[in-house]
Amino acid sequence: MKQRHLLLALAIGASAISLSACKKQPAEPAAPAAPAAAKGETADEFIARVNDEYRKSYPEISSAQWLSSTYINDDTQMLAAKANERYLTQLNGWIEQARKFEGQKMSPETARAIQLLKLMTAMPAPKDPAKLAELTQIATRMEGMYGSGTYCTGEGDAKQCRQLGELEDVLRSSRDYDKQLDAWQGWHTIAQPMRKDYTRFTELVNEGAKEMGFADTGEMWRSGYDMTPVEIAAETDRLWGQVKPLYEQLHCYTRTKLQAQYGDDKGQVNGLLPAHLMGNMWQQDWGNLWDMLEPYKDAGSLDITGALEKEYQADYARELAKAGAAPSTDKQFAAERAAQLDVAKQMTERAQDFYTSLGMPKLPESYWAKTQFIKPLDRDVVCHASAWDMNLSGDVRTKMCIKPNEEDFTTIYHELGHVYYYLAYNKRPPLFQSGANDGFHEAIGDTMVLAMTPKYLNSIGMVGTPQQGNEALINSQMRMALAKVSFLPFGLMIDRWRWGVFDGSIKPDHYNQAWWDLKAKYQGVAPVTPRGEDFFDPGAKYHVPGNTPYTRYFLSHILQFQFYKGLCDASGYKGPLYECTFYGNKVAGQKFWAMLEKGSSQPWQATLKELTGSDKADAAAVLEYFGPLQTWLKQQNEGKTCGWPAPAAAAPKPTPGKG
Repeated sequence: MKQRHLLLALAIGASAISLSACKKQPAEPAAPAAPAAAKGETADEFIARVNDEYRKSYPEISSAQWLSSTYINDDTQMLAAKANERYLTQLNGWIEQARKFEGQKMSPETARAIQLLKLMTAMPAPKDPAKLAELTQIATRMEGMYGSGTYCTGEGDAKQCRQLGELEDVLRSSRDYDKQLDAWQGWHTIAQPMRKDYTRFTELVNEGAKEMGFADTGEMWRSGYDMTPVEIAAETDRLWGQVKPLYEQLHCYTRTKLQAQYGDDKGQVNGLLPAHLMGNMWQQDWGNLWDMLEPYKDAGSLDITGALEKEYQADYARELAKAGAAPSTDKQFAAERAAQLDVAKQMTERAQDFYTSLGMPKLPESYWAKTQFIKPLDRDVVCHASAWDMNLSGDVRTKMCIKPNEEDFTTIYHELGHVYYYLAYNKRPPLFQSGANDGFHEAIGDTMVLAMTPKYLNSIGMVGTPQQGNEALINSQMRMALAKVSFLPFGLMIDRWRWGVFDGSIKPDHYNQAWWDLKAKYQGVAPVTPRGEDFFDPGAKYHVPGNTPYTRYFLSHILQFQFYKGLCDASGYKGPLYECTFYGNKVAGQKFWAMLEKGSSQPWQATLKELTGSDKADAAAVLEYFGPLQTWLKQQNEGKTCGWPAPAAAAPKPTPGKG
């Protein structure tokens, strides 16, 4: 249901900035390093100084990034690159200064802050000023390529150019095999020029990671979970093992339906699902296949997209009426744009209402004034949905190109989860202004999505009166599974690919092969035409050129069910888990807010225990929630050969010695 930019979905955390880069520019003097440590400065004083310097410098970094994402051009990319260069130089200086406190006595809070300091960026930069500048330039350039990516066909007057949103619409709505294939292949052409940049990018971040004491960038990323890199890799394998049987049943059912729709030859690829037929550019969310996968056609409507489209049409009719009789083409277009903005804000207000019903504050007025709700007409922007904390003290925003459909509707709930996390922990020192772990940050809004039961959706006018009985239940569960269960292996494979790239087990001349090997291994998905090394298909997913670690999204899809169960328990709910909504429950809201306020000030295990009673990530709540659907799927798949052949040579996992 959401772009996992999700979908996520990029959320830019205050203490885990996904720093970017830019177009080629004239050489400039190296950015100044962080101020030198004062003589005799204690560890506690050092961290207090870093918090102060970070708070003061942060708004410049976030503003430059906001501009480069919402006004894509050479100038804004240069500004973002230079701001990122200054920040990374400053960060390197702080990390170097922190070394002198190793082994010294300090408060537990300071010790944790120093630990987090080394992990404040997903893009470790080399100390060499020239290489640092090169890294920021490459990173912003790749993000700019993605944001401005356009697929054109035809020549002259017949030339047609489409960006991601329009190509996604084809996959979402069309059931024409060839049109879907054209849209899918077309978007993937935008990534081909990134391959050389990404290869160099990998070399530079690995150099930065090694200078910080890590084996490679992947090991650095896996060090941010209050456990060893080896332990978190094993933990994600364990969690995947819990949920894999459920995914395999959903995969089997979906393959059968695709074969019924497109024929045995086109509906599968040697037992794997065709990449371009999944309703989503990256096969991470299958909700757009509802017309094919809906279990029972007469068991009540869950057509959220249809309801939102009606709202848009009503808004458009109202705006058009303001233009008077026989409005000009310009006035019709203005009415259309006004209606698009109206419905986008209405969708956002509904999401805000869920949070405020729990006792959380309304979004500040500045949010409504500064947020990008719909795609501008006059410039290229990164439409990939994201949430922003601009100054660590209340200037929060989201950036989307909202359309009236279910996917964007639930994405808003997801993005506001980030925003409310920012607002809750803004009272913490800057170094503690991030999620308990990055999976927590992604799970907050999705916990709200789980509570969007048919009863809740009916209460806000999105669906009709919910029907009772097993058929209605299976429909409801399928709707949620197409977003949540379908995503799980995708949440694993992106970082499995990058871990291999970073540790060298995946070489540049095998980037694309390894990508599709992993998609086959984990997702059971394949392209229908050869994708050789002249392609760079990883770059067609925002989080690769945007350099956003992805294991967080897999973890969030486990944690959100634990959060959901914990909040249902806190609300006093006693029935089946899948029927629980805690909308309007202030007791659950107070417990949730207390967790958000903690930020990263303590190990995530302690924060999890305070909400759920357990200090261990566990997929048991996922299986409890989807229990009825899993039973039903097994019945539907009886007699069929489920599963799919493993690729001949899937990319290896990182070796134990490298985390």
